[in-house]
Amino acid sequence: MADAIINGMHGCSREEEYVCPDDPLVREKLEWFQDQKLGLMMHFGLYSQLGICESWPLSDGDADWSRTEIDWETDGKAFRAQYENLKKSFNPVRLQPEVWADVAARNGFKYLIFTTKHHDGFCLFDTKYTDYKVTAPSCPFHTHKYANVAKAVFDAFRARGVAIAPYFSKPDWHCPWYWAEGMEKPVAYDRNPTYDPQAHPEIWELYVQYTHNQLLELVRDLGPIEVLWLDGGQVGPQNGQDIRLSEFMAKARKIRPGLLSADRTIGGPNENYITPEQSVPASPIRVPWESCVTVGTAFSYRFDETYKTPRQLVHLLIDVVCRGGNLALNIAPQPDGRLPEPAVKAVDGLGAWLKDNGEAIYGTRLADPNEQGAVAFTRNGDIHYALLRLPEGEKLPASLLIPWPHAARKLTLLGLEASLPFERTNSGLLVHLPEILVGSNPIAPAFRIE
Repeated sequence: MADAIINGMHGCSREEEYVCPDDPLVREKLEWFQDQKLGLMMHFGLYSQLGICESWPLSDGDADWSRTEIDWETDGKAFRAQYENLKKSFNPVRLQPEVWADVAARNGFKYLIFTTKHHDGFCLFDTKYTDYKVTAPSCPFHTHKYANVAKAVFDAFRARGVAIAPYFSKPDWHCPWYWAEGMEKPVAYDRNPTYDPQAHPEIWELYVQYTHNQLLELVRDLGPIEVLWLDGGQVGPQNGQDIRLSEFMAKARKIRPGLLSADRTIGGPNENYITPEQSVPASPIRVPWESCVTVGTAFSYRFDETYKTPRQLVHLLIDVVCRGGNLALNIAPQPDGRLPEPAVKAVDGLGAWLKDNGEAIYGTRLADPNEQGAVAFTRNGDIHYALLRLPEGEKLPASLLIPWPHAARKLTLLGLEASLPFERTNSGLLVHLPEILVGSNPIAPAFRIE
């Protein structure tokens, strides 16, 4: 099952736990979502200034894995004070949302997942419910024309036809009603509240209302949006931290009919699609799903980062799509607000491939078979596609075997739109390639099978 084949840090919900939505508008939006195939994820916040793991080093209970980059401070309390003071230096004056949107649109990204608030609680939108935000007077960026960062970004992406999915952290480690002082556990003991919500329902209710109020701002004031992408799986009924999400989603869908809820790792009616992290299932998941994977090695910005090549990104996208999913590809902006040039070059390579071969990706569904060795298959209605994930340095032969077991009357090479001669063999279709391709090493030639 899904959880057994996912090896990401947080894994994902089990396929058999998936609950198909009752609302026909949500089911319709899920069909739209599964057509999109490629989303851009962006983690941006206070942590970007230090080039460290996003938010997690604040939690003492997660220090063993999240503070490997905190080499200047060993005391957790002192580090948290330093971290909070980053609000006084967050000043990405080279932020140009239109440039971000141009990169996404020209490279075939269909939707954006952007961090409006990570676990640290710092808000990149002009919320009315906390001063721990980018528009507060304590933040030097508050006078900038793009001070309401999330709104500026969402407006720019919408203008380029890219759909919007706000990332929002259900745990808020800055909120006094989550990591409350003077309770059973010390602040930052672990990623959970410092108290038992069942033993202190009055405090928990304040937190629930705070969360609903901020979510409503995203839905009402930063819309239209297509998805609420909700992170922080410890906040859920299964863990005694019920924020009554169904109650909120009922209100939200009166404002945004069909709005999707990606309540990560929770399962049940509010996880409209499941989200493996930094990993891809080894075989198809037959419910709606999306892998979030980084262009570099981490979700947040690193000063000494290495980035995937265009070939790696294309093959990653093919892996995901041929197994029935979407790919949310994460680029972390630099502290000054620019996108790292190596990351842009990598996705430009992906975009160039999609311009020729996107027909085999967008709007497709699982094929049968979905892959055989290096060849992946997708389907759009009665049309099928074969995509060869060609390794670096491997040259194309004059004739290529496509292990397609079904009937075929016509074979076309995408990009060149060349109809190719082929023969049916016991092992599949033996395709004779154009002379211009023989001996070359394209990233992933794609063929239309009719």
